[in-house]
Amino acid sequence: MEQKTVVITGASSGIGKATAALFAENGFRVYDLSRSGGSTQTVTHICADVTKPETLREAMAAVVNETGRLDVLVCCAGMGVSGPVEFIPEADMKRQFEVNLYGTVNTVQAALPFMREARAGRILCVSSVAAVYEIPFQAYYSASKAAINAFVSALRNEVKPFGVTVTAVMPGDISTGFTAARQKTVLGEDVYPHARTSVQKMEKDEINGMPPAAAAKLIYKLANKKTPAPLYTVGLSYKALVFLNRLFPASLANKIVGGMYK
Repeated sequence: MEQKTVVITGASSGIGKATAALFAENGFRVYDLSRSGGSTQTVTHICADVTKPETLREAMAAVVNETGRLDVLVCCAGMGVSGPVEFIPEADMKRQFEVNLYGTVNTVQAALPFMREARAGRILCVSSVAAVYEIPFQAYYSASKAAINAFVSALRNEVKPFGVTVTAVMPGDISTGFTAARQKTVLGEDVYPHARTSVQKMEKDEINGMPPAAAAKLIYKLANKKTPAPLYTVGLSYKALVFLNRLFPASLANKIVGGMYK
């Protein structure tokens, strides 16, 4: 059987790195598209920036020229900003969407021509439970992940005739370097006294969260699943929360989240 190829953005750390390792262990040719990092014995690194579409198009073409195929795309690259909506600098707000949402869009656009031509492909976009339970003082992050879910749901029907399947994966709290890398705005904490404690509570949950391998296992499983659904949640407790969200009145769900991050 011909060796399959997977391209993963952000595979130099966190969920992306764990996912790359798992695919490599199972015989895939693995390519990491990220700004930093380097090649290993099992993962080939290509320098690319998800906010610069031309670097992604060049990287995808290089992968297909080398392997002759592009079977799976995993969009893991992401970042986070936190702070009061009123005070987060405009540049940080825009950067949040440029990386999380438009970075995903740019990557998918670069991969689709090759998948359409092959009339086959699996695209997996990393979202977040924060797309369902919007977190106070992390409004832009939550909004960017909710937008990914909407993007995936719409795109599925567009590319279905070409044999391409698109799915979003929503991790809950995961213990990675993402927490330390978050861009935190301290402006406005005198006006919003709960801002700092809310973010601290959130970061404590992340630090004590699931290992990135938990998300990687689900991503790998879905890459090989015959007919995956549009949305999946990582972790049993988070699956229950997302399910209950469908049953709760919106006001109750919002109140619960507010109580958690007071």
